[in-house]
Amino acid sequence: MSPSNPPTPSMRAPAGMPPTGNTKYVAIFGVLIVLTIAVVALKTCGGGSAPVAGPVRPVSTFDAAPISHADDSLLPPPPIPDEPAPSAAATVARTTAAFDPCSVKTCTGDSTSELETQIGLRAKAARHCYENALAQDADLKGHVTLKVRVASNGAVCAVTVAGNDMGTDAVANCAAQTFRASRSFPPPKGNCVDATVPLNFVKGH
Repeated sequence: MSPSNPPTPSMRAPAGMPPTGNTKYVAIFGVLIVLTIAVVALKTCGGGSAPVAGPVRPVSTFDAAPISHADDSLLPPPPIPDEPAPSAAATVARTTAAFDPCSVKTCTGDSTSELETQIGLRAKAARHCYENALAQDADLKGHVTLKVRVASNGAVCAVTVAGNDMGTDAVANCAAQTFRASRSFPPPKGNCVDATVPLNFVKGH
């Protein structure tokens, strides 16, 4: 009787376990699965791949925004210099300039010899109005009465025709214009005066 051989250990892996020779392949396969899951998780949580920078373009002077200056409207206005107080002379001058001596309603002044002399000279100058009219009417004659208001400073305020019996207005209007052209006379005494100027237009006078 031959000696019995010792029992050969079984090479079969326990139930539910892979064979012993494939264990290292199973471990490698498990590691690959873990790595694959990790890569997928990183892509999902990382939001995708990082942006790729494009080529750098040099910035020209036209790309720069203009420098904004402070709004001048926000700055306080400059101080206004104090005006000097008007002098008494300046106040009097303005008051005098604003007063119109011809605005007086009633004249209460008195005539002077100098004023009467100047009025007489203007009356003689008005005779040329009559002589010019004689060329149209050789028999023309009559009387014209003018009212002349002379202001307190000698200015001629108004000249009106108060009377005319010549039968035409040409001579009377011309005479009134002669007095208006005088512009001024020697000032009367005290206030303005209303002078009555009678003009007698006859031949030879």
